This record gives sequence, structure tokens and C-alpha cells, in this order.
Amino acid sequence: MSDPFVYHPNLKNLIKPYKDSFFRTITVNQVKKMLNESGLPQTLEFYDDKTREALRRDVLSNHSGDLLIFAYGSLIWDPALEFSEIRRAFAPNHARRFILVDTHGGRGTAEAPGLMAALDEGKGCEGFTFRISAEKVETETEILFRREMIAPGYHARFITLIIDETEYKALTFIADHSSEMMHPNIERNDQIIYAATGVGILGSSLEYLQNTVKNLNEIGINDTDATELLYKALSYQKNMV
Repeated sequence: MSDPFVYHPNLKNLIKPYKDSFFRTITVNQVKKMLNESGLPQTLEFYDDKTREALRRDVLSNHSGDLLIFAYGSLIWDPALEFSEIRRAFAPNHARRFILVDTHGGRGTAEAPGLMAALDEGKGCEGFTFRISAEKVETETEILFRREMIAPGYHARFITLIIDETEYKALTFIADHSSEMMHPNIERNDQIIYAATGVGILGSSLEYLQNTVKNLNEIGINDTDATELLYKALSYQKNMV
């Protein structure tokens, strides 16, 4: 097997191996148990397995061969996928926006909401693509959907990407504006507070933001919005002490 990191060898020690990822085996029942053990209420309306599987099969119905997955948030540093290649990629007409507000215990609570990224309309988004070999698409997308489509919040869609001036189609997860978790008009001050203070069973919102910015920077992607948000969130947290 060729080296998946041949294009970006500096990422090899920054991306969690899929066998070590919590998200590799995530289930709804496991999340419910973790919430209960943490004393957090179950307020999220989860997809049932049948609905989630129908969504997966629908979006993949016309696909064949290797699959590209576009990563813009936590998949960048913890994909939980067995991939054969990672590449830098650009998604025209989209943007990484920190508009997903978590009050359900993942990286925030009702008392201290958390903040994560979603892919939305915009002037362009730089991120990573993971190539999944054709023979592994069924298994890996089932794992991916148990994570990204655990509950309403995203639309699974194929979008156009540019990699080294060549266009490709890739699967990704786009903000569902009908979801109560999506706040497209969120104020900057709220983003800063949520990023600085949100914590849940999956970790902190600040850790999420730090890891995202770190891995983007490692291959020369400077997301000025994310970098500024991180700086202000760190300053806010420091001033809390």
C-alpha cells in the first residue's frame, strides 16, 4: 500500500490514526450512555439507523469507484477513516463558517453552548480531501454517517472541488439551515464566548478550533476567520481566570 501522506508528509503525526479514534465505533446508544454518565440531559433528536442508512444510500446511489470526502472541521484532524490518500483541496462557492451551536452535550451545553464549523455558501473554502478506495467505500461511509449524520444538522451532498487545478466531485456535509443547531446570523461575540467556554462529552470547543487551525496551517492554509476567532477565544478564556 502506498503512503497516504505522500503529498503532505508533515500531517502524518497530526492526524489521529483511524484505529485510535473514538468516532470509529460511535453509536447513538454509546452517546446516550455518555450523556447519562456525565449527568447531561438527552435533548438531541437522533436519527434512527434506518433513516440514517437511507440518507447514506440515497447520496451514494449514483457513485462508483474511489470516493473523495471533503473535510473542513474535525475530520481534518480526526477523520476516523481508513483512507488511501490525503490532499489539499479548494471548494468554490462554499465557506467554513462557525455557525453550529451545540447545546446538547457534544462540545457545549444549554448553560454554556459550544461552537463548531459547518460548510455553508461563500467565496471558497480550503480543506482536505480523503480518498477512500472503492472496496472500502461501503464500510467507511457507514462509519462516517454514524458520526456526521447522527442527528439532523447537515445535508450530505456531492460538491465540486479543485485539486491542483483539476476538478473533482467529493462527498461532504453542508449546513442544514432548518436545523435548530445552525445559527447563520450568529454574532461574533457569541462565537467567541461559545468557542472559549463550550465543553461536552466530545471535548471542548476550544480544542476543536485549535486543532482545526493547526492542521490547516500545517499545509499553508490560513483561514483568517478561524485564526482570528481562535485568538479572541483564547484571550477571552485568559481574561476569565
